[in-house]
Amino acid sequence: MDFLHSLLVLVHLFGAAVIIGTWIATFKTPTVTTWQFAASIAMLLSGLLLLTLAELNPEVTVNHMKIGIKLLLAIGVFVAAFIGWRKQRRGDPVSKGLAHGTGGTALIAMIVATLV
Repeated sequence: MDFLHSLLVLVHLFGAAVIIGTWIATFKTPTVTTWQFAASIAMLLSGLLLLTLAELNPEVTVNHMKIGIKLLLAIGVFVAAFIGWRKQRRGDPVSKGLAHGTGGTALIAMIVATLV
């Protein structure tokens, strides 16, 4: 179980790193990339699996308020990344707000995860 937990944490952090890193790399010409969309899926699924493991462990107390906030932020990242990814695939311009919303919301989720 420890290996699975560590692997899920790695996937979760890697997803956040890809979203935020790509956001910073494309900051002057903001867009949403396929990597950001894939990373948003990885972040959302790994987070839900981490929550499942925590709920199954009787020694762990889960802060449901924090998890609820992080879930809303993760869904926000996923939706923004999905919309931006579809626009990018069709060749439509991705708005700056959508691109910054994807990266900024992922950054806020990381801040909530570490500081709250």
